[in-house]
Parts: sequence; C-alpha cells; structure tokens
Amino acid sequence: MANYITKLKTGSKAPIFKGKDENGKNISLKDFAGKKVVLYFYPKDDTPGCTAQACNLRDNHSYLLKNGFVVIGVSADEEKKHKKFKEKYKLPFPLISDVNLEIIKQYDVWGEKQFMGRVFDGIIRTTFIIDEKGKIEDIITKVNTKNHTEQLTK
Repeated sequence: MANYITKLKTGSKAPIFKGKDENGKNISLKDFAGKKVVLYFYPKDDTPGCTAQACNLRDNHSYLLKNGFVVIGVSADEEKKHKKFKEKYKLPFPLISDVNLEIIKQYDVWGEKQFMGRVFDGIIRTTFIIDEKGKIEDIITKVNTKNHTEQLTK
C-alpha cells in the first residue's frame, strides 16, 4: 500500500502535460524544452510535509536555477488555494492546479495511501526529473521533504 510506485520508468519520454498555475496561466512541459524540469507532485497545500518540501525548494531555488533546473509543483488543490500557499511562503515557482487529476493520472501518482490508520486514494508524493529532451532522468519516490534539493542534485 505505502509502496505504490508509478509505472513510468527512467529513460522513457515524459508525458506532455498542460495545466493552469495559481494565476490561471497555462503551463505545458513543452514550455520548458531545453531545460531540466523538476516536476513534483504533492498531496495538499499548507500541510506540514508539503510546506516543508515547498520551502526547501524555495530556499534552494537560486541554486537549482544555476544548475539548470526549473521547478513546478502539482497538486489537486484549486488555483485560489495555490495562490494563497504561494504568497504565504513566497514560493518562486509555479504550482499547477490539477483538480481533475489529469496530470496526476498521466504521471501515475494517484493511488491507495494510509494515514493514521485510514486507507484512502490520493496523490503519492513523487518527483520526476525530466531532462532537456523531455525524457525522465530520475524518479524520486521516497521524498525527503526537509532535504528534497539534496535528493535532486546528488
């Protein structure tokens, strides 16, 4: 159950996604051709783990940019909620609102989870590193929310 892992594999072409960010602006993987993309999926804005992860990426954002990475967060939260979360923590990267779970299911990160003895379906915290040519370079399934940048750059 807690061992759910996406069916996508490293070396394969990353699914081309399209979604709207916290400002209603369209964002697509195609917009970032020639750049390395950190596409991270997280369960919910303003929860302890998701906040720790977002703040770690924020605190290391200039380092990630210098190393050629673009960061994009995705969750099923609405644009309005993303906007509040982004403003509250001064996040310098877009957050895609995927309320219809299209991108989440494209990347196969929706599955059975367990929390405090309860079993339910939800977003499995997963990060994809997509190379300049649109191929999946790495998939991080055991995300360390407090030290996520370290995981991305090792």
